[in-house]
Amino acid sequence: MKALVIISSADDRALPGFMWAVNALKYGWAEDVEVILFGPVEEAVANRDERFLPWIEKLRELGKSPVACKRLAEMGNFEAPLKEHARLEYVGKIIAGYLERGYVPMTF
Repeated sequence: MKALVIISSADDRALPGFMWAVNALKYGWAEDVEVILFGPVEEAVANRDERFLPWIEKLRELGKSPVACKRLAEMGNFEAPLKEHARLEYVGKIIAGYLERGYVPMTF
């Protein structure tokens, strides 16, 4: 199974997404795990919300850096601080590509 973890929530509801992604990578629960930040969580990460930054660091340690929606970052004017923690891309086509390749979407 390949998982596409899409994290949108900017509150504690986002934590299970980060936790699952980290543990799936760490313990081999999935063949591949991709993480996309898409929505309010992006601004929270750009503002250095300490609930999320340690999980992003754990993902990086496991060889995965999350992708964040560049358009939302442009609209919110927080591109510079967000790209310290995630790769910025226009994610619509990226999400569609993962779904076409059979990734299972998980949203938080």
